[in-house]
Amino acid sequence: MTKGELVRIAGRYTFAFGGGYLSTFLSLLSMAGLVLAIALLVIVLSVMNGFDKEMRERILGLVPHVTVYSHQPIADWREKVNLLLAHPDVESVSAFSHFDALLMHGADIETARIVGLDGSGWDRGSDLVEHIAAAEFTDFRDDPEGLVLGVAIAKALKVSPGDSLTLLVPGLRRGDAASGARYEAVTLRAILNTGTELDQSAALVHLALASRVAGQGEAVSGLRVKTGDIFEVSRIGWELMNNLPTGYYATNWMMTHGNLYSAIQLSRDLISLLLLSIIGVAAFNVVSSLVLVVFDKRGDIAILRTLGASPRDIALIFVLQGAMIGMVGVLIGSTVGLAGSFVVADLVAGLERLMDIQFLNTDVYPVSFLPVEILPMDIVYVGSAAFLMCILASIYPALRASKLAPAAVLHQE
Repeated sequence: MTKGELVRIAGRYTFAFGGGYLSTFLSLLSMAGLVLAIALLVIVLSVMNGFDKEMRERILGLVPHVTVYSHQPIADWREKVNLLLAHPDVESVSAFSHFDALLMHGADIETARIVGLDGSGWDRGSDLVEHIAAAEFTDFRDDPEGLVLGVAIAKALKVSPGDSLTLLVPGLRRGDAASGARYEAVTLRAILNTGTELDQSAALVHLALASRVAGQGEAVSGLRVKTGDIFEVSRIGWELMNNLPTGYYATNWMMTHGNLYSAIQLSRDLISLLLLSIIGVAAFNVVSSLVLVVFDKRGDIAILRTLGASPRDIALIFVLQGAMIGMVGVLIGSTVGLAGSFVVADLVAGLERLMDIQFLNTDVYPVSFLPVEILPMDIVYVGSAAFLMCILASIYPALRASKLAPAAVLHQE
């Protein structure tokens, strides 16, 4: 038999125009299972890719990749900034000072670590400033006593830009002498809304204010380093320490957020494995469906054998049927999954507004929205794996069909 005849017969057994109603129904059932499994896997992978992207670009864009500290406040920090910038993997360095304080507004009190950033941290093009409204940023920049709060902590204190707050700062201890607690009056000038867990704790001021309140004078608490490769921060931090005098040490984002990033990667791998097993179940459904088709088409198979079809031709017909089921399932499933990935974020946001429930909260999750990133290679990998499974699933029914004895079948008919 020619290849065209084999494809035509396989098409008759797979699609409705062949008139084989049972075989068509079983084929459509197999396709439906395959479409559902592939669509779910594509959507879930897109969401997990979104979490990975937001972790790398949004959260790690705001968190210093490497932080350099000293056992004493750094007085010559400008010199150290230039020294760190000499490293080829360092993109930028900025100074900061921090201190712990109670934020008080009326009867509401919240604890926070106040961080003061130098001018480079407040450049209009910086990652941090991109999450502050332009008018609010201008007000903060022009007010040396201004304060920026994360949206979550601002809601907890029931404050908005323009409100005055009081900072209760613990006393300083120098040697045997210690000072009492101090009060600082600041004005909230801007709200930081990153949509990430940073909104729960962000409290930012100008560097001069933070250094003064922390009792450091012109010195700073440390240096924030942004690197070109976030996954080489351990090596880069070690190399930076070798270029600095004794008494300096470094931390990196893997120490503070590494577990979260690893958890996202592990969740992605486990969910992918789980949903690939669903595709495997759908492929097993192809096996059972084709076995039933072989049983239903015994008479046709016997007639084809008597007309000169070889066992290889019979086997190829059912392999082609499995391939057609796989191809249609992959194409439709990938299309449905791609369309679902585009709308799932808006769908979840709509459900949150409709039900007045926030599914993702930065108290628990790294971001407060459902992120989505579609990677074409994921669709290629999923489609290829599903198609290969369908081909493999069709081999057993094909071999069974090829071994049918025409005489015995026709005698039973």
